[in-house]
Amino acid sequence: MTTNVVQRKRPGIRITDALIMLFVGIVLLICLMPFLHIISISLSTKHAVLSGEVTIFPRGFDLHAYGIVFQDTRMLKSMGLTILLTATFTAVSMLMSICAAYPLTKERLKGRSVFMLLIVFTMFFSGGLIPEYLLVKQLGMLDSLTSLVIPGMISAFNLIILRSFFSSVPASLEESAYLDGSSHIGTLVRVVLPLSMPALATLSLFYAVSRWNGFMDALFYITHADLYPIQLKLYQVVMNSMVTDLTAMEGASQTEVMPEGIKAASIMFATTPILIVYPWVQRYFVSGIMIGAVKG
Repeated sequence: MTTNVVQRKRPGIRITDALIMLFVGIVLLICLMPFLHIISISLSTKHAVLSGEVTIFPRGFDLHAYGIVFQDTRMLKSMGLTILLTATFTAVSMLMSICAAYPLTKERLKGRSVFMLLIVFTMFFSGGLIPEYLLVKQLGMLDSLTSLVIPGMISAFNLIILRSFFSSVPASLEESAYLDGSSHIGTLVRVVLPLSMPALATLSLFYAVSRWNGFMDALFYITHADLYPIQLKLYQVVMNSMVTDLTAMEGASQTEVMPEGIKAASIMFATTPILIVYPWVQRYFVSGIMIGAVKG
């Protein structure tokens, strides 16, 4: 009797699974189509791009756009600067987050509820853009890479996730370390951090992606072209091409319109490095988010 019931339920389960897979496939296709379109434009011939023949598959195969991008020393310099900036920002942000999150897990810390309230308060309210700019200016950080690191080096959201993950570490392990003569820093380094690799990898990815994709702060604080990160450089490439397009439409004969293939190649040039990082931390991603979200 039980076997018959299970057999009757199997077709329904299969239909449900098929519908879920179909829905996920449609969503995935919708998310991938713009990305595939950019890749196709960057790899297609100039004639195919200008005639509007490119969809999600390249028409022809031409790496001329990538050749122009890689020959631009300013783009290469911005890429190297952004890699260094992202690595520095991620390291500093993780260090500050660890130093702030670990003490907040200790019940003997006086006023920790007040500290948490102040941290959560910053998630919903801030001083605004103008006060932040004035503060950065008064601190003398304009036209300096410190203006791209210090103001945003701690995220309240990431701090709360890391605190929740640290709270899930069994207290008996820390007590054993203390009985063996370990200090607070030694316990953190030798016991807590090795057990928190999923959360550390996940939050490092969050910090790295936010810094890599950020350009608004660089737009406000940086005026020297030598200090432009890659996203600000890409923003200028796209905006300048829009200006030249409008000028060409108005009849300026000496204006050279930037080909769409070069813009697409520039986008891929700025996007590919951070995409390469994802597979290395993918196995930590889900566990880091879920454990930090449900325990605390």
